[in-house]
Amino acid sequence: MAIRISLDRVLLKRGITLTDLAGRVGITLANMSVLKTNKARAIRFSTLDALCRELDCQPGDLMEWVSGEHEEPYIHELEERR
Repeated sequence: MAIRISLDRVLLKRGITLTDLAGRVGITLANMSVLKTNKARAIRFSTLDALCRELDCQPGDLMEWVSGEHEEPYIHELEERR
């Protein structure tokens, strides 16, 4: 997918652990880890809102678009499912 989550960078800047953030946001550590490792296929706006509230940031601080060349593995994964 061409959208990447930069949660680890923001956590490091804020000095917050993933475990602490999961508790503050109200989602499981496992789901938070899926976000952090860019394995999530989607994110709810309510989750994004909670992350931004707790990290005092904008959605653009957490997400970035990367060029299509980085999208290749995801495209191949979709083709394999067909």
